[in-house]
Amino acid sequence: MNLNTIVLIVLIVIILIFLYIGYIIGRKIEDHTWKLHKLEPIIKSRIKTSRSVIGGQFSEQLAPYLPNFPYKPSEVRFMGKPIDFIVFKGMDDKEIEEVIFVEVKSGSAKQLSKHERILKDVIKEKKVRWEQYDVDENITN
Repeated sequence: MNLNTIVLIVLIVIILIFLYIGYIIGRKIEDHTWKLHKLEPIIKSRIKTSRSVIGGQFSEQLAPYLPNFPYKPSEVRFMGKPIDFIVFKGMDDKEIEEVIFVEVKSGSAKQLSKHERILKDVIKEKKVRWEQYDVDENITN
């Protein structure tokens, strides 16, 4: 092999090494740019959504103690799902006169979920009843 061929091969290898290094650096820059410009807004959006959900759950739990809540906190029982509260109006006076289902909404999410709408319709149609379940004495003794 003559000297020119060896020099040409070495130059080609060096060029290939530089191309590979350039490719790796380009990928790192692209990853960094993606993380900086694309990932950050996604993370911020998820954090905002999470805060909204937590804030909603917090206000849900505190609702009976907020100034404009129309019922006595001592007559309210938290359910959570599928309805937030059941109010036993008059319970403090030992004369329950009405049972009220209360769904708390906060922030901009004022729409009822599918299950909440169904429950609302069932209540409006008076498809509500009293039922007692007696536990077998053998289980409790």
